[in-house]
Parts: sequence; C-alpha cells; structure tokens
Amino acid sequence: MAGTTERTDSPLDRLLSLGTLAVAAAALTGTVALSMVLVAFGNITDFGSNQQFVQHVLAMDTTFKDPQLMWRAITSPALQNAAYLAIIVWEVLTASVLVVATWLWAVGLRRRAYDRARRASTAGLVMVLLLFGLGFFGIGGEWFVMWQSSDWNGLDSALRYVVLAAFALIVVHLPAARPDRPA
Repeated sequence: MAGTTERTDSPLDRLLSLGTLAVAAAALTGTVALSMVLVAFGNITDFGSNQQFVQHVLAMDTTFKDPQLMWRAITSPALQNAAYLAIIVWEVLTASVLVVATWLWAVGLRRRAYDRARRASTAGLVMVLLLFGLGFFGIGGEWFVMWQSSDWNGLDSALRYVVLAAFALIVVHLPAARPDRPA
C-alpha cells in the first residue's frame, strides 16, 4: 500500500528495544509512580501511624528540647493535622502526575515521541524532590530538628525517595543517542 511502512524488526531487535533510554526512563518513572501511590495509599488507609509521626516532629517533643529552638514547635493538634493532610494531598497529586507520566511514556514508546512524557515525569519527580527534600530534609530535619529524634526521624527514609527521584530525573533528561553519531 502506498504511504505505509512495514516494520522489519527482528525478534532480537524488538527485544533489544527494551534496553533503550526511553524504556529506562519509563520504567524509572513507573517505579517512582508506584512508590508514591503506595505511600499515599498507606497514609490514607493507616492514617494514625504517620499522623503520630507528623505530630511528634512538629511538636519537637522527642528532640534535645533546646530552649533556643523549642519556640519553633507546633503543638496545636489542628495545625498538626492540617500539615499531615497537606502532605497526603501533595502525595496524591504527585502520584497522579507520575501515573499520567508513566502512561505518556507507554504511549510515547510506540510513537517514539517522548516530549510530553519527559515534561510530565519532570513535574512529578520534582514534586517528589520537594516533598522529601524540602519537606523532610529542610523543614522537618532542620527547622523542626527531626535529626535529633531517635524515635521519629524520617530522614533516612526520605533520602531513599530523594535518591530514586533524582536518579530518575537524570535518566529522563539524558540526551538520546542519535543515529548519525556512533555510540
């Protein structure tokens, strides 16, 4: 037929196409998406566990209780719960953006068009970095000195998310190999 092209990829070529940068970016975006879906789901279905975490971090009641710092503590249950709900809303939004990004990668892989997927991944991955980098490291870790608590310290857990999201963001933005250049 005029105007149609037939793919002549061998089974090996199709298998090797799974080793492309775009597939790696899609897989990493999907991995972070699933992780964020599970984080949000866990916080919604087991509300009380992490609610206690947020309450103790904001109250600073398990830190060294340095009088120079304790003025920062937020002890109002209403404000603590508002902060926790804001975190959950952010997690749900982040998970949603990353699920859409994963879908865009899947569609883009068929068409070899990745711009929309890359932009959506970037937005979602930056949202993860803001939650765990700014939220946990900056606000929780430094402002509310979460690092001083042996019981309610989420910095190690947050680091895992920051590393995964940062790595995924780097892969998403690596330049694709060009056919006119040797690999």
